[in-house]
Amino acid sequence: MAKYLIPALALAATFGAHAAPAKQPAQAKLILVMAVDGLPQEQVTRYASQFGQGGFRRLLEQGAWFSNAHQAHGITVTAVGHAAILSGAYPYQHGIIGNNWVNPAGGSMYCTEDQNYKYIGNEKTDPHDGTAPTNLRVDTLGDQLRYATGQQSKVITVSGKDRGAILLGGKTGTAYMYMEESGNFASSTFYMKEHPQWVQKYQAGKPQERYYGVKWKPLLPDAAYAGDYGDAPNVQLSSESGTTDAAYYKRLKASPFLDELTAEFAEAAIDGENLGKNPAGVPDLLGVSFSAHDLANHEYGPESKYSHDHLMRLDRILSNFFSYVDKRIGMDNVLVVLTADHGFPNTPEFSSEVQKTGAQRVDGKKMLDDLNAHLSSKFGLAKGVMAYSLPNLYLDYAQIEAKGLKREDVENAAARFLMSQPGMADVYTRTQMESGAVGGTRIATLMRRAWNRQLSGDLMVVLKPHWIFGFGSGKGTTHGAPYAYDTNVPLIVMGKPWIKPGHYGQYAEVVDIAPTLAYLLNVRPPAGAEGRVLTEALK
Repeated sequence: MAKYLIPALALAATFGAHAAPAKQPAQAKLILVMAVDGLPQEQVTRYASQFGQGGFRRLLEQGAWFSNAHQAHGITVTAVGHAAILSGAYPYQHGIIGNNWVNPAGGSMYCTEDQNYKYIGNEKTDPHDGTAPTNLRVDTLGDQLRYATGQQSKVITVSGKDRGAILLGGKTGTAYMYMEESGNFASSTFYMKEHPQWVQKYQAGKPQERYYGVKWKPLLPDAAYAGDYGDAPNVQLSSESGTTDAAYYKRLKASPFLDELTAEFAEAAIDGENLGKNPAGVPDLLGVSFSAHDLANHEYGPESKYSHDHLMRLDRILSNFFSYVDKRIGMDNVLVVLTADHGFPNTPEFSSEVQKTGAQRVDGKKMLDDLNAHLSSKFGLAKGVMAYSLPNLYLDYAQIEAKGLKREDVENAAARFLMSQPGMADVYTRTQMESGAVGGTRIATLMRRAWNRQLSGDLMVVLKPHWIFGFGSGKGTTHGAPYAYDTNVPLIVMGKPWIKPGHYGQYAEVVDIAPTLAYLLNVRPPAGAEGRVLTEALK
């Protein structure tokens, strides 16, 4: 018998078989948690008829699909969403308030940076690169699984983005991420001194080289994209140097082939780490974050042919990946979760012209310059807003107090000015957040969850629906709002022995994933988890 057993098995071993409920389903051998970066729920519904048999369709038909599931916090970006998936916590607790934020000690902070650690091998590591989960203030389901099994369970995560892998992996897992300079997947010295043999073997094969000169063209016939906007995909992966170099690897990252490589590396991890066949007889956890859909939506919008085609390609990637897992472990031994870190709005131009919303782009820098000019005129402040990382603005409280001004007076004056600007829906102040006086609306609740007392700004702004901050040429779109197009994401749980298939309309949140998995695994939920167990979907 294994030295370490999760609690239900340990009780049965200690007190005899009669102590356990009748016909307990077999313990899952692998927990497979997948996140699709930037996938709004509406795209799953809109394109469902075009999915093949083995990918999304398999999940929708054999899994419990919660179509009214939400990333239920107000700043819907990649890092915040990934931190929620396996911690079950909101940003006010888990401390990941954005992809970047203003460091209270000065300068900027990237969500997964820790300058004590470097990428392994000959990979370039910049000061703000993601190398460790240091900024994550809570534990995760993977951490609890490893604790319950005496560190015998393996927790491996892989993503095209460092934050996608690191924040899924928690404090005690092992994360691997795509390197833009080399096209490799690599880990950091936070996790180990050097890569295991299977990673070295994978890197030696140089699978990233095979896409040089390959064209991203539509997968389906032209008629399949009839309702979409813009041009069809027509991108050749190459570089000005005529060879595989950093420019090529960055272009590869923005293509659907990044997700193909991610799945391939995940398969190598299953084989190399013997996941799902743990000799200790305990479950393992594999987290896979597919990053490329986010990049397609940013560049072209979710209404585009590019986004549509990418989702079709991801569907085929998932089908092949599931086939591999089925042959290696058997899907009836695998508990599968698929969700997303955030959704996506349409481009403001599409929203305004087609949906008649009147949406526009807001020049955030000009807005802040105008606000500083207003605070200077009203209070004599040299630069009232000393730093910003939208939607957070940081006031110079030292200067405010030196002039004998009240913080609340400056906050309120700034909020009133911002509310007079085009596209502004609401502004929350530090005083409101600290006192709890933010109102009882759903938007206010989401913004309160997104605000961390130690890290967040002194003003938090919310644009009107469909409006976005845009500093560039007016192309593409971005996410981060508390509205349904950014919060409503797919949440699907599949596993024949444990899950009742079906389409569920009940409200659910991504923070429900960790408590539900903890319940099925009979382990303690993560400390910050606030979600519920999705009992309606359990056998």
